[in-house]
Amino acid sequence: MKTLCLPPLLAPSALVGGRDFANNLTTKCFPKQLHFNSRSVVFASHLCYATLSVESEAEKKQVFDGEKAYLLVRELRKNFDTGKTKSYEWRISQLEAIVKMLEEKEKEIIDALHTDLSKPRLEAYITEIVQAKSSCDEALQELKHWMKPEKVSTSITAFPSSAEIASEPLGVVLIISTWNFPMLLSLDPVIGAISAGNAVVLKPSEVSPATSSLLANLLESYLDNSAVRVVEGAVPETTALLDQKWDKILYTGSARVGRIVMAAAAKHLTPVILELGGKCPAVVDSNVNLQFTARRIIAGKWACNSGQTWHFC
Repeated sequence: MKTLCLPPLLAPSALVGGRDFANNLTTKCFPKQLHFNSRSVVFASHLCYATLSVESEAEKKQVFDGEKAYLLVRELRKNFDTGKTKSYEWRISQLEAIVKMLEEKEKEIIDALHTDLSKPRLEAYITEIVQAKSSCDEALQELKHWMKPEKVSTSITAFPSSAEIASEPLGVVLIISTWNFPMLLSLDPVIGAISAGNAVVLKPSEVSPATSSLLANLLESYLDNSAVRVVEGAVPETTALLDQKWDKILYTGSARVGRIVMAAAAKHLTPVILELGGKCPAVVDSNVNLQFTARRIIAGKWACNSGQTWHFC
């Protein structure tokens, strides 16, 4: 159902502004021209108010355009510049919150993955929830070591000085996730960005809408919204985000869109990480154990999105 006079990504009203309502407003009933606003239907000759018991979602939402993207990045950069995300305590608190979220909302996550991809419960748990928790556990265990400065030797010409390499966060990071592992491949880079002390904007895939909506709600509830945000949407929202200046962009998806991301990043000399999809062939040599190889190929075909991701051989 499309909205008549609202932007294409706003949810249509159940009572006013939807196609079903518009179909009843024919020239038989009202020969005059119609003009729609948020709360009423205005005719050229008179006014007719439509009473709404509950404000529609279309009225609540606003289009995420270039201006809003700019303001979002500016706000996150301002918060990053305060230094709050650099502290060990802040990073640990956010990582622990993700672990807590995965444990407390396991059922909701599995249900969302089933809605989007019909993933069986066991596969969703093993390939998405367990792996995301594993990334968090590793970060929690190694974070202090990762943050520790590395001492290096200096030249004789600088004697008696000493030197060390200190790892610093880049700043504000954009993560554009994919549809096939919508939970894992959204949280995994977020975990990495938080561990490094960055502010983060996550744009989940619109092709997995249930998981995208769940991520937006959960991350808002569990994480620090002054440094971690989720932006839902499709091409217009992604375009608005890519027009901004980021300190790093991580994208998972097709090679075609990867080129678009790279071109947008190049305008600002922004470093990027691209994980691009492609073919995953299984090559069977003549000098193999055929029965053993066949079992591995079948295991790969039946696991991980019916073999869409990889083969275990």
